[in-house]
Amino acid sequence: MSSQQPRAATITDVAALAGVSIATVSKALNGRAQVREETRQRVLRAAEKLAFQPNALARGLISGQTRTVGLLTSDSVGRFGIPVLLGAEDAFGAGEMSVLLCDARGDAIREQHHLRTLLARRVDGLIVVGQSTDPRPSISRDLPLPVVYAYAPSEDPQDVSFVPDDVEGARTAVRHMLTIGRRRIAHITGPTHYQAARDRAAGVLSALEEAGLSLSCGQVLNGEWSQRWGRQAAEIALRTDPDLDAVVCGSDQIAAGFVEAARERGRRVPDDVAVVGYDNWEVLATETRPPLTTIDMNLESLGRTAAQHLFAAIDGRATPGVHRMPCRLVIRDSTALSGD
Repeated sequence: MSSQQPRAATITDVAALAGVSIATVSKALNGRAQVREETRQRVLRAAEKLAFQPNALARGLISGQTRTVGLLTSDSVGRFGIPVLLGAEDAFGAGEMSVLLCDARGDAIREQHHLRTLLARRVDGLIVVGQSTDPRPSISRDLPLPVVYAYAPSEDPQDVSFVPDDVEGARTAVRHMLTIGRRRIAHITGPTHYQAARDRAAGVLSALEEAGLSLSCGQVLNGEWSQRWGRQAAEIALRTDPDLDAVVCGSDQIAAGFVEAARERGRRVPDDVAVVGYDNWEVLATETRPPLTTIDMNLESLGRTAAQHLFAAIDGRATPGVHRMPCRLVIRDSTALSGD
């Protein structure tokens, strides 16, 4: 008995069985309009009978596309980047695109190396995922393929970028506090050099102004994105305004720290002070006691949308500009009074 594996069918075999030329088989399998429907069906039946699988490289040479895209991330931690990547990969899988993932780890030299590698693989397009919402330098003008930026927008307004709408997300958090009857609302957030901290503060102040209210404590309390800062800020806020009844925090970590310190000072959450976090980092938000009401940036949806717009750009239908994607409120016990 022969130990050799059976030979895979080739496009020549399909042409012979269907009684047509190799060029006709190629046109029929790629959906070209120059082939009569009767001939197309004959080719498809022959290909099915032979279990013919078109060679991806050869098909790419014919169509000018490799059906491959690159995902380049700078988020080495992955807390925000991974949901974006998962959403993008979902969309690419539905579109039968292969994905090459590269992690630049926030290093510009490593990023250039990955870009050269992806270009050598002849990817059809590229999604660049940032580690924060701070604008990043554009790479599009130096590349011969479409690029879409996700989470961190490009500095070039002519590029295609997708970011969470942090201004409106923070406005949503304040409106929720107003709905449950809170009026003395403080805002504790991260460092001012982060775009996310500035946008979220702008949203809080805008919603309070709309309601005819001023910010409790007289100013935004800026510090680290950490539970430690949340604890420190709780001491400052509760000492500055003993009648404080609500806090909108710029992250779930800050909110968790605030809840811990408030409890130590005998303040009940949410009865005395309602607390909203930001990010919906479930490993933290659901384990805080009480669990945190928070703003979810819908990052998987953002990634899927970015991928869909990359498809459009590959087809010559780019959508330049910074697209701000809606966030959503996730209500848990830190704002829900007993009996609500």
